[in-house]
Amino acid sequence: MNPPTPPADDPVPGLVGFAAVLRGAGLAITTDRVSTFLSALDALDVTSQLQTYWAGRLTLCSDPDDLPRYDQAFAEWFTPSGGGRTRITDERPPPAPRLAALDAGDRTGQSDDSDAGPELHARASGAEVLRNRDVAELTPAEREHLRRLLDLLRPELPRRTSRRLRPARRGRTDPGRTLRAALRNQGELSDLRHRDHSRRARKVVLLIDVSGSMEPYADALLRFAHVVIRRAPGAVEVFTLGTRLTRVTRELRMRDAERALHAAGRAIPDWSGGTRLGEVLRAFVDRWGQRGAARRAVVVVFSDGWERGDTALLGLQMQRLSRLVHRLIWVNPHAGKDGYAPVQGGIVAALPYLDDLLAGHSLATLEELLGVMRDA
Repeated sequence: MNPPTPPADDPVPGLVGFAAVLRGAGLAITTDRVSTFLSALDALDVTSQLQTYWAGRLTLCSDPDDLPRYDQAFAEWFTPSGGGRTRITDERPPPAPRLAALDAGDRTGQSDDSDAGPELHARASGAEVLRNRDVAELTPAEREHLRRLLDLLRPELPRRTSRRLRPARRGRTDPGRTLRAALRNQGELSDLRHRDHSRRARKVVLLIDVSGSMEPYADALLRFAHVVIRRAPGAVEVFTLGTRLTRVTRELRMRDAERALHAAGRAIPDWSGGTRLGEVLRAFVDRWGQRGAARRAVVVVFSDGWERGDTALLGLQMQRLSRLVHRLIWVNPHAGKDGYAPVQGGIVAALPYLDDLLAGHSLATLEELLGVMRDA
């Protein structure tokens, strides 16, 4: 169905309608992006096809996968036969639109049909599909694409109220600053000065299981940890769990993701080995947790819960850890699959002490985890 025809003398409805078409094609078009698009055109010539094309491409596209859909939508929306659509007077054409299918597999056996416009609205974004795919089932090419999507994450870490008081516009009265201001004003008390508690990033601890059963997810989880630790290097600690505890915080603080992952891989001696979660968590609590790393922190354990050791020991250490932390989250890649039940010995032992049990098998579930961490 064609979109409603905007008035010929007002291009704004047509431009907003164009943004709605892009949203239907799978682009992440937000209100802020549309506002930025209109602001850019306000500073440019809205009747220029070339300027309109580049203004939209730079403000409405957020991923390389968006470009083919944007080019096709632009070519179909701003056409001479568009009737009441926004009229373009500049005859210089934009770069040739790429009319390749959004999903290459969908074009098999189909003939080129210039009237196949409605398909633009029906096809899903490849990046959107990848966001919900299980990491363990991705091909090497899809894993490389996932790495680029992980680099685009902008996590917001939880914040806490500091004990330190700082000058503020409102809050409790600050007698010292109020008196000093009055003395500078010949003793006249003109206004009250205030102070309040500042806010700072809350500590975050990521404990990543790198045993054999977690090997399909370990690389993606370490890349996720790299993104988080780069956001606040001083507030995030990262450890790996297996047959021993390994701190990889320093390695993951490197700016380049590939160098950071390579250095972390060299530092982990028990990659794809066994699992002794109880013993390793006891080492973490004794050496790091009680000494301040876990106190009032958000602690996230990435593990499938397979425990070769004593599950009673794991339950005891989770109980100790829960008394130290602000929020205790367990991320199990299998929790997001149909028919999952927390029956593994490690999960059963840890479940009574958890604040959240989340899935971590896809990019979408990792984004959900970031939301839970932020709200903590």
